Amino acid sequence: MEAKPHTFVVSDLHLTEAEEPDPARPLWMAYKRREFFIDEDFARFLDHIEEKADGPIELILNGDIFDFDSVTTVPSEDRHVEWLEQARGLGSEEWKSQFKMKVIIDDHPRWFEALGAFIARGHRAVFVVGNHDVEVYWPSVQRMICDALGAAVPSSIGEEDDDEPIVFCNWFYLSGEDTYVSHGHQYDPNCVVRDPIDPLVEVNGQPRVRIPFGDLAARYMLNGMGYFNPHQSENYIMSATAYVRFFFRYMLRTQPLLIWTWLWGAYVTLWISLRTHWLPAMRDPMLVDDKVRSIAARAQATPSMVRKLNVLHVPSATNNPFRIARELWLDRAFFLLVALFLAWQVVLHINIALPISPLWVFVPALIFMLPYAAYASSVRATVFETPLLTPTLAELIYKITGARRVVFGHTHDPKCEQVGPVTLYNGGFWSQAFADPECTARLGEQTFVWIRPSNGGSDRVGELCEWKAAEETPMRSICAETQSPLAEVGLRAGAGA
Repeated sequence: MEAKPHTFVVSDLHLTEAEEPDPARPLWMAYKRREFFIDEDFARFLDHIEEKADGPIELILNGDIFDFDSVTTVPSEDRHVEWLEQARGLGSEEWKSQFKMKVIIDDHPRWFEALGAFIARGHRAVFVVGNHDVEVYWPSVQRMICDALGAAVPSSIGEEDDDEPIVFCNWFYLSGEDTYVSHGHQYDPNCVVRDPIDPLVEVNGQPRVRIPFGDLAARYMLNGMGYFNPHQSENYIMSATAYVRFFFRYMLRTQPLLIWTWLWGAYVTLWISLRTHWLPAMRDPMLVDDKVRSIAARAQATPSMVRKLNVLHVPSATNNPFRIARELWLDRAFFLLVALFLAWQVVLHINIALPISPLWVFVPALIFMLPYAAYASSVRATVFETPLLTPTLAELIYKITGARRVVFGHTHDPKCEQVGPVTLYNGGFWSQAFADPECTARLGEQTFVWIRPSNGGSDRVGELCEWKAAEETPMRSICAETQSPLAEVGLRAGAGA
């Protein structure tokens, strides 16, 4: 029997452009500066796992490795760039995705050098597409990545090879016949890609990748509010009181018109989300089966699995326009305007019979503010409101794939727990998440999942680990299976390695 491979799963590196310091706004997008890049940490990680494994390694880069949404640089040569793209970054047409990929490659030479050398030493890299790097769907972007790594370009549709050193998977990958690996965004209503088999839509006569609602919000809102760190939701999803405190502490002097920035960014997000969501996918009927077979071959699955797994994806939040308006706070903006309008109408009608000062508008305004405040306080954000993997979903994934282990990313919340018939791992994140715009208090640690052979190589066990590159013992086990999930699974806390 062929020995099972050593598999390492990392996700959410969020490699993007380098932000140069701005003397007028010294804290603007400080988390994107070169001093906080994780490239060297990742290079040391690759060297370390080679020492730990006793054979070829399967490295799964499980989504959001690249962050196209955070790239705001635009070309300076004669290229048509719309005013919105000048302000918030390019769209997702092919040449624009290529431009953003080149910016990322140019700003992260150490990362590509280290991974390229790792692959050249006989190991394999599997890129699973996430929501922030959905533009990797373009074959030309995949070729750019391979060229930067100094590796062969993957085969075209219908020519897939099991031994290719680099593989790009549309949304999932089956590792060692026992582990289902997916970024997890397909089970998040705010970030689900509507059709990962055919992700292109036609806008103004040009094909582009359909971008999920949550990522459009990152582009058109967070890119204009650079004091909020997008790598942890606690940094940009706050209460109204917390937003006010944050504004007066960090933004009053350098971005006093924050409300306007938020308002037009929110409306743009709503408009583009609704416009692109309902467009039909660009689909060649002569290639439907070939695409499914290609996705299956690259994911080490069968065409039947691909079709069944595609049905499991949650409906997009964009199906409900009021829901996404509520996520953007546009509902509260609308109701506030209605309350102020009604208060003014009350004063105008009273003034017809009894002349009064316009200042009396504050009385009905305060009265109308009571139900408004009650409504506003009742609204809760739905970001990660429900777990990505429910017992029902876990049961279906197991029945379709036979995998007793599921590995996600996306939430930036490392975990290891039993869900129904499967053991769920979340590989956490590596990106630069800080609790403050000064970037002095890092949130979380760099984590990953290691699935290694056991029982003489016939089975495998999983382990959630922490990586601290600067320490003498950089790898520490957080939680591990006590035996293969083919039997009853037990979980234990781990120690350094």
